[in-house]
Amino acid sequence: MNSEEKENQPLLLTPAQRIRNDWRSLVDKVSYKAIVNNIPYLAFIVFLCVLYISNSHRAIEMQRELNAENKTLKELRWKYMDVKSQLMFVKAEAQVIKNAETIGLKPSLLPAYKIKK
Repeated sequence: MNSEEKENQPLLLTPAQRIRNDWRSLVDKVSYKAIVNNIPYLAFIVFLCVLYISNSHRAIEMQRELNAENKTLKELRWKYMDVKSQLMFVKAEAQVIKNAETIGLKPSLLPAYKIKK
């Protein structure tokens, strides 16, 4: 074979040489020039990361506020039910008669009647 035939023939690489070439191509991609060329893309990725983190913090804070409001709502609901049951107890006829006796009032023995003109 002459020198021209050797140059036209594809190079057969061993597996070790292929791995070494892969590492070289990776190092070339991560080189300073590659980083400088991809600054807008990297800035966009950093912006998305910051946005994601801030969104997560905001969601956690909103969940804490929601839990606090639910706790307050439960307490107010229990107060409402307590006051409502106390009011129902105070409005009962027997309780009204008992409270009226303390100020000197007695229930009427005659039934109520309507005055007609």
